[in-house]
Amino acid sequence: MSDIEHLQGRILAALERASRGVNKLAVAKAEVPDLSEELAQERAVNAELSEQVTALKKRLEDETAHLRAELATAQARNNSAAAAQAQTEKLDLEIQRVRRANAQLADACAALREANAEGVGDADLINAALQAELDALHAARRADVAEADAILSVLTPLVPTAEESA
Repeated sequence: MSDIEHLQGRILAALERASRGVNKLAVAKAEVPDLSEELAQERAVNAELSEQVTALKKRLEDETAHLRAELATAQARNNSAAAAQAQTEKLDLEIQRVRRANAQLADACAALREANAEGVGDADLINAALQAELDALHAARRADVAEADAILSVLTPLVPTAEESA
């Protein structure tokens, strides 16, 4: 029986120790604050921030697409401006040719008038005057074509824009 009493004492001692451990856990649990509410708040804040990040990414994508479209439009305008510049230079060259041809025509006409005033009808002067007049007419025609091309190069890019607006 003494073994039973000895075992019973040991069991009681173990139960006593377990009881003290449970009491310590209860005290420790009371000292540890309940963080579940704070965790729930942090999760809510995290979800809100995730939504904001998603919205910002979407906005960034939209802005990027808009800026790319504006860049393409600006490049197209730049290209059309370069074409217009080239047409303007061509027009300027043709106008210079018209001026030279008109100066030659004026000189030929002056020489022809002088020959007529002297009573000398020089066939070479008449041919030179007619050739100068033909050159002036051809130069004027080329200048007109260059001017029309310049006008068309400026108006052509505006046609699709006008059609979209209508």
